[in-house]
Amino acid sequence: MVKKKEDEKPDDTASAKPAAKSRAAAAKKSPTAKTSPTDKPAETKAAAKTSRAKASADKAEKAPAKKKAAAEKAPALEAPSSPRQLVFAGPDPELFAKFSQSEEPGERQVRRRQRNRGADGDSAATTEKRRPAKEATEAPSKPQRVRGSTRLEAKRQRRREGRDQGRRRAVVTESEFLARRESVERVMVVREKAGRTQIAVLEDGITVEHYVAKSEEASLIGNVYLGRVQNVLPSMEAAFVDIGRGRNAVLYSGEVDWDAATEEGGERPKRIEAALKTGDSVLVQVTKDPVGHKGARLTSQISLPGRYLVYVPGGGMNGISRKLPDTERSRLKAILKTLVPESAGVIVRTAAEGATEEQLTRDVERLQAQWDALQKAAQSEKAPDLLHSEPDLLVKIIRDVFNEDFQKIVISGEEQHTVISDYLSQVAPDLLDRVEVYSEEADAFDHYRVSEAIHKALERKVWLPSGGSLVIDRTEAMTVVDVNTGKFVGSGGNLEETVTKNNLEAAEEIVRQLRLRDIGGIIVIDFIDMVLESNRDLVLRRLVETLSRDRTKHQVAEVTSLGLVQMTRKRLGLGLLETFSENCEHCQGRGVVVHQEPVGKARSSSAESPRKRRGSQKETPKVAPHAITDDTRNALAKIAASTVGSGNTEAIPVITEEQLAQADTSDSDPKKDLLESVLSALPEPPAPGTGRRRRRASSKGVVTPEASPES
Repeated sequence: MVKKKEDEKPDDTASAKPAAKSRAAAAKKSPTAKTSPTDKPAETKAAAKTSRAKASADKAEKAPAKKKAAAEKAPALEAPSSPRQLVFAGPDPELFAKFSQSEEPGERQVRRRQRNRGADGDSAATTEKRRPAKEATEAPSKPQRVRGSTRLEAKRQRRREGRDQGRRRAVVTESEFLARRESVERVMVVREKAGRTQIAVLEDGITVEHYVAKSEEASLIGNVYLGRVQNVLPSMEAAFVDIGRGRNAVLYSGEVDWDAATEEGGERPKRIEAALKTGDSVLVQVTKDPVGHKGARLTSQISLPGRYLVYVPGGGMNGISRKLPDTERSRLKAILKTLVPESAGVIVRTAAEGATEEQLTRDVERLQAQWDALQKAAQSEKAPDLLHSEPDLLVKIIRDVFNEDFQKIVISGEEQHTVISDYLSQVAPDLLDRVEVYSEEADAFDHYRVSEAIHKALERKVWLPSGGSLVIDRTEAMTVVDVNTGKFVGSGGNLEETVTKNNLEAAEEIVRQLRLRDIGGIIVIDFIDMVLESNRDLVLRRLVETLSRDRTKHQVAEVTSLGLVQMTRKRLGLGLLETFSENCEHCQGRGVVVHQEPVGKARSSSAESPRKRRGSQKETPKVAPHAITDDTRNALAKIAASTVGSGNTEAIPVITEEQLAQADTSDSDPKKDLLESVLSALPEPPAPGTGRRRRRASSKGVVTPEASPES
């Protein structure tokens, strides 16, 4: 009976195989077999089930046949001779060998096939689909192009990154704003000397900013010109414009006013060759002074600065300084909604804090009238021509920097005092009481130690108060700042604490040096390596907090994998080093003198014996004899006189040139005569026992040699 049931099991299982095939064939022939794309996963599951059923049926068919063959080949067991006799029979070794070779590998292969097929049903198709993806991710062998303008794409990326940082930036509360203002004592010092005006900004008695205004070297930043296009370079996405200043200025595609270009010529692609042609007249504004071999940098997006805001004629967006508290920003937004026209935009300055609606209205109306005058002049004048010039640097600094944060402004010079008083009486009468005239005899910069700070800022190495140091090097591409511990060894704690304290102090000093030296562009700071992540965040946070006092545009990037802090800063003027220095006529500013031959060979050629080896005796150079002057003789006589005792009033003979000339004619040697005269002038040594008495200390007191009991 048992054998019969085992034979029936494969028949039932095998019957499932043709049934499954018949159902699959019927599904293919039926018109409703075509399913929608949403039914494809169901078909895949059905196919997987069919394959698993087929594999189990094959296994069930093979298993009884193998067992039957093994039973036939097995040797017959002998019957026991008595009921108490036990017969033990060991397993056949051949059966184990066949079992290990046939059944076990077969089951493992089936399981592997099931694992490969169970996930997706068709592994071969999956591998064929993944291969093209790997080929597509290969590194390109040729330079790739950007769709549209490269400079516009870079501008979009910078704006996108700025928006992301703006979302993460915390809003300044009113209490924080007032605490920041009251925690620092700010003073502005103005000095007029030798035809130039120098302006210094002090925070807590330390100079942090310095400006120089010369009448013959006025800055071009902010001036509006009607220029003529000289050349357009599509591959550089730039145009060179003649503004009547000798060297052509450059206008990049990222600074082109595309809205105005679209209105004039219709819808055009944003390419500079489509917007500008050679000989066209264009209204531009200078954003950067010419430096070195580079010309001035231009923009066609005009902006007119005022006391409380900056008027942007072509912009439709309004912005408010983030240094203002949240309540003040909300108040200014409500006022500007009714003042600014829809076709223009404004950027509210930090100086607008507390400004009334009347003051803002007056500022907007004045700037709007100024823009209308510029448009009329652009239509009537002939390019190249200057349409609008910014005021003197002194007035510009007072307009942009001097506000309620300053306790006072000290002015040394009657002319400068008149200019500042007239300007403040028109735009900010409430600040007139903070103007102070310097009337002391000493120089104002010396009194406030501004000259000393400038002298230190011109050096390459800056010492920190604790003993550490900064090394600031400027290159063509960037400025590099290296932080060193120097003489600072810490007071207690371990190395990590010492390094962190030095880095915190260096972060504050670096920001002060950047402001005082007016360093712009890319800046890389190499702080001393710190192990803990919390200490690195603390140093970076201190750097950002100190930069909040800087009014220029700056951005601190992420810390690199090497621990370097990257940041950018916009430079205001020419720079402190460029103002107080000029290139060396020998090295042309490189700092080294280049020779035609290797330096080692040039130095060795001047030596007497180039064949000197290590351990050999060095020959002393021969010195040519020189004549003894009267000054030398008098010095020797004074030395001899100083050794003479107070009681000896004997005169010391001094040899003159005449006596030396007479000695030259004689047979005697003048050197020996001079030596003899000096030796004869020396006093005789004192006799023994006539000198000063020696004293020796003892526990009982001071005992002289005569009072000693031993004597």
